[in-house]
Amino acid sequence: MTDAATVPREVTDSPEEEQDPLLRITDLAIDYRTGRRQWTPAVRGASLHVDTGEFVSLVGESGSGKTTLIQGALGLLPTSARIRAGSIAYSGVDVTGWNDQRMALVRGNYVGFIPQDPNTSLNPVKKIGQQVIEAVRFNEPKAGNAAQHKEAALESLRTAGLKDTERVFQQYPHELSGGMKQRALIAVALAGKPKIIVADEPTSALDVTVQKVILDHLVGLREELGIGILLVTHNLGVALDRSDRILVMQDGEIVEEGPVRQVLGNATNDYTRRLLDAAPARHIGRLEPTSGAPSMPAAASAVLEARVLTKTYHLRGRGRRRELRALDTTDLVVRKGTTHAIVGESGAGKSTLASILVGFTSADSGTVHIGGRELTGLHRSQLRQIRRDLQFVFQNPFTSLDPRFTVSKIIAEPLHAFGLATSKQERTARVVELLKAVALDESYLHRLPSQLSGGQRQRVAIARALALNPEILVLDEAVSALDVSVQAQILQLLVDLQAQFGLSYVFVTHDLGVVRLISDDVTVMKGGVVVETGSVEQVFRSPQHEYTRELLAAIPGARVALAGAS
Repeated sequence: MTDAATVPREVTDSPEEEQDPLLRITDLAIDYRTGRRQWTPAVRGASLHVDTGEFVSLVGESGSGKTTLIQGALGLLPTSARIRAGSIAYSGVDVTGWNDQRMALVRGNYVGFIPQDPNTSLNPVKKIGQQVIEAVRFNEPKAGNAAQHKEAALESLRTAGLKDTERVFQQYPHELSGGMKQRALIAVALAGKPKIIVADEPTSALDVTVQKVILDHLVGLREELGIGILLVTHNLGVALDRSDRILVMQDGEIVEEGPVRQVLGNATNDYTRRLLDAAPARHIGRLEPTSGAPSMPAAASAVLEARVLTKTYHLRGRGRRRELRALDTTDLVVRKGTTHAIVGESGAGKSTLASILVGFTSADSGTVHIGGRELTGLHRSQLRQIRRDLQFVFQNPFTSLDPRFTVSKIIAEPLHAFGLATSKQERTARVVELLKAVALDESYLHRLPSQLSGGQRQRVAIARALALNPEILVLDEAVSALDVSVQAQILQLLVDLQAQFGLSYVFVTHDLGVVRLISDDVTVMKGGVVVETGSVEQVFRSPQHEYTRELLAAIPGARVALAGAS
């Protein structure tokens, strides 16, 4: 056994001897302190292993315990947590109970860690090169001079798949795109030449095409360098596309484990089967209303129409002014009673377009008509009346609801603002009616947003948007922040509400996999320009633009779709 004070870098190379896994977690139990003498289990007897050159995915939704498990394995648990039982070993070396100083010998040098959010993980006031050099020096403090450290950092950036590394080396994080920032984090993780990389939701904040590039690169590192990969994700589709083995976690326990083909074809756990069923790629066509009643027929007439919209932002930076063309002669027509998706990556202009449609932002030129009424150039009081027919649902339910208000007050706020349901009894009755419409009951009336799950918060946000009986809902990435099973519930809810009330939706998203489930028509945007528009069936079956084909190819869960069709 390797001495406990040294880094467990060397593993048995003899093909005649069985090597220890790069990482083995055995019956690990982790608790959080919830009172002076009270502890609550977060991880309950979890076991996993990762072998040399193996790609393993740990899948679970928010609160499943997967991040706590990884923090325990890396020695990064907060002081409010404890390891109650079990063991953690790297290449046969038991590191359970090692203090932070000793674990620093493992982190970086043996295991590289890629955290979820590069915007919070990279130091905003240090250049990228400096941050990678710090990782190089930390892992090899006595090796090389400044020039050698720089070359090692550049090599890490190149291995992470970054182009023009000399330029990136000199840039600050805010000067890089989301995908480039995530590659910079990969470079930091590679600086210590690790045997295994642990990636905690490394692509959840990225566009689907960037996500595909990052995950493809991790697969490439596994193949080229023999590095073991442990991917932590809530997206089963992402995991199934790339993994050798899948582990599914629920309520602190590993409830399913096996090769991809086995999990797809013969999942033994109900929770795993629910995750598979909720994956967007599993569904070939549009969702149907749960009531069994057919959707209200879509009218050919336009309920919302935008013509030749343009919008340019004037930006300042480093003493210079530049222009950003967010929209360039953009058209959009939404048919009554249908869902029209606007699809594109970050910077495509889709959120700017949505903001102009509801009057939050003014276009430089062009027109917007809602039911024959022109929205462009109206005064605030005139816009206020139109907003009774046009409501907006924001992306993040954790920030769009006032944390001081109860659910009842949040939903009743539009009724107050427009002088509807003036008595307390009328307002309460209307709020209860709206809660039932989004499948919540009266027990939620007096709860605060902090007492709700993400899916429950988004249901409340939708109920508030429905309070004024609008004709149109504009939903800006309204399900992108939700776990896949919660996302499926909200999408089904939107389909049911549309069938019940004849609503028209403008559905803004970066994920074409979701578009197929809910939309009738789709407009694809890139760089402020509409590159393709048409019915969902037409665009999915015969995309005309190369960019649309790229988005379709990046939909997570190709294996899920194949399994669902078989």
